[in-house]
Amino acid sequence: MKIEMQKANMLAENINDFIRYVQKNHEQKNNFRFHSDKLYQVKLFVEEFKFQIIADELLRINQYSWDGKYTYYLVDCFKKGMDIIDEYVRKNYEELYLLTSRLYILKDLLQLVSGTETYA
Repeated sequence: MKIEMQKANMLAENINDFIRYVQKNHEQKNNFRFHSDKLYQVKLFVEEFKFQIIADELLRINQYSWDGKYTYYLVDCFKKGMDIIDEYVRKNYEELYLLTSRLYILKDLLQLVSGTETYA
């Protein structure tokens, strides 16, 4: 079960990194990298689907022991938000192409934790 804990913690850390990346680029308002309105919409999706709470909970419950049922519930909640953000980024690829690498990492980790072949 230690491996599953490490996978869940790795996913949570990468969720936190994604949140910081979106917030930092939104605050800098660098129009050469991102279209500010499109990036703001991604930021709103992150807040709407409560990615920060999901990441904190994943880290908390997998810190000392493995709780598979609650971990998979949180991963499913995260997957719902990821699907919407991924679709939005694909539709607005010209303005948000720099997010695709971060999303690819998250999708790959999501597949690793959940054990599904959804994104393969």
